[in-house]
Amino acid sequence: MAKDFYSTLGVPRTASDKDIKTAYRKLARQYHPDVNPGNKEAEERFKEINQAYEVLSDAGKRKKYDQYGENWEHAGQFERARQSGEAGSGYDFSQFNFRGGGSGFSGGSAAGMDDIFEQIFGNTRGGRVRQRRGQDIEHPVEITLEEAFSGTGRRLSLQGEEVCVACHGTGHIQKSVCSTCRGAGAVPKLRQIEVRIPPGVRTGSKVRIAGQGGAGRGGASGDLYLAVSVLPHTGFERVEDDLQTTAGVPLTTAVLGGAVTVPTLKSRLELKIPAETQNGRVFRLSGQGMPHLGKDGRGDLLVRIHVELPQKLNTAEKELFETLRDMRGE
Repeated sequence: MAKDFYSTLGVPRTASDKDIKTAYRKLARQYHPDVNPGNKEAEERFKEINQAYEVLSDAGKRKKYDQYGENWEHAGQFERARQSGEAGSGYDFSQFNFRGGGSGFSGGSAAGMDDIFEQIFGNTRGGRVRQRRGQDIEHPVEITLEEAFSGTGRRLSLQGEEVCVACHGTGHIQKSVCSTCRGAGAVPKLRQIEVRIPPGVRTGSKVRIAGQGGAGRGGASGDLYLAVSVLPHTGFERVEDDLQTTAGVPLTTAVLGGAVTVPTLKSRLELKIPAETQNGRVFRLSGQGMPHLGKDGRGDLLVRIHVELPQKLNTAEKELFETLRDMRGE
């Protein structure tokens, strides 16, 4: 049974965008792989949470999901069918239960959706097979912030055309068993492709791989769209193409001036600290953030200073601080 995205995030169907984002962040922190190393169940739960949030956080996708349930990705096909002259000639769509957020019509695969349209229109006109462009496919991909910075590759296993193990290779087709390989014995044939994800992508980015979608029926193949999700990072927070981080600075360095080493996603840099730098001051390192997607240049790195107070002072050190306090009249 298909999963209900609202149930996955633990929110009602009437939840606001803010409620959905809050629920996602709470669950993402709870089931993040870094928090649950080696826990496959938590890893799968984390993927489900990201998949649900990817749909419900997008107003357009959420509207389609609310109307068509698990078949939301085929909303355009159904709308075009309803508006076409053939669909308007009296075909009854009521037999298909689209609503229910995952509890509707179970034939959500490309083959299943084709069957629906075959029922509506048939596959011939004047004895000739109607040409159809292949369906576009959307495939979720999770990457790290480091991979989003440098770009990365993935080897994907995608469902291809169906083949019939019951009659394949026998020299004839048993129509009672296999009707265009969609009867008993039909199994999906997997295909593997190598894809490249460019630098600068962010959560919500769509990377188009031309011609790698569903096979056409006499027409061109559809396209594959990679729906990117960038995993949270323990050391950096991303804001657009800027990165934010925190650097600890010893009290003496903050008072007298000096330098500290700060990390970037590529290397480590020396940051000069002026004398009397206050706690919380932010320094901007130009061009040390994320690459601009499809453009030259990079965002900036914003470093917030955290002044570290000395601990376990010895007697001499305490006396020096007491002397300083007396001198400043504090």
